[in-house]
Parts: sequence; structure tokens; C-alpha cells
Amino acid sequence: MTTFRATTTAEAVVAAPRQAIWDVLVSPELVAELTPFLKGITADGDLWRWEMSGLDVLGVKVAPAFTERMVFDELERIDFRHEPPQGTTERSGVEGWYDLSDADGGTHLATSLEIRLDLPLPKMSSPAVTAAMKGVMGQMGDRFSRNLLAHLGIPG
Repeated sequence: MTTFRATTTAEAVVAAPRQAIWDVLVSPELVAELTPFLKGITADGDLWRWEMSGLDVLGVKVAPAFTERMVFDELERIDFRHEPPQGTTERSGVEGWYDLSDADGGTHLATSLEIRLDLPLPKMSSPAVTAAMKGVMGQMGDRFSRNLLAHLGIPG
């Protein structure tokens, strides 16, 4: 197995109150509903298990599943780090954060995340795999943003 990593950051001012955005981000059900390629999230307290639908990465079919420790700083920040259950191995994981602050016209929402994925591909395929991962991350981010705005009743 080779470990591949891809990162992304994004920020925007969303024309909605911070509480409304916060309420979405702390709901595993809503996050799962609004996020493309995501089959579901099962929460056990602050541990959230994310299950992705099948993805094709350079001809390798993968359906990543990973467990994240969610750390909530009420209405301000959510940090998440990969924390698989003891005695288990997960071949994918995510580390990152959401940051919310007041802004003219709404809420400044910023996010950063790094995805790690172990695949049975040679290390030399890293540029192509990373590009594919970034493409999927971009699609997920764009569609999550549109879905979030629609959920909040904000014209897109």
C-alpha cells in the first residue's frame, strides 16, 4: 500500500447567521445529506464514522470509511482528527477544521482539510492520484457549498 495525501482550503462569507451554519455542521445527519459521495455518518458522541460511496481512483475502486474525533468550540470552531477505534486499521482518514466568525453580511466560514488514502498503487503514481483526489475534493466542496446555501434558503 502507498499512502497518498491531498489538501484543500476554502473560505467564504455566507449570508446566514453563525448559529444556522453551526447547526448544520454539528449535525451528522445534515452533513451526510448535504455532502456528495457520502453514504452516511454514524455518530457515537464526538466520534463520527464517515462512510463514502464507491469512488474510482485510477481504476481502483475504493469506498473509504474513517472515524473522526470531532472537537467543538461552540459557534466558533470545529476541529477533527482521524481516530480509528482501538484495534482497527482504517486505510483512510481526514484531519482539519471549520472556523466561523462574524462578517459583514453574514458569517465568515473557513475550512481546511487533509485526506489520507492508502491504495494498492505504486508511489510513482502519486501525481495522478493526488490530482484525482483533489478533483473529487473540489466536486465535494462545490456541491456541499451549493447544498448548504439551498438548505439555508440562500439563492445560489
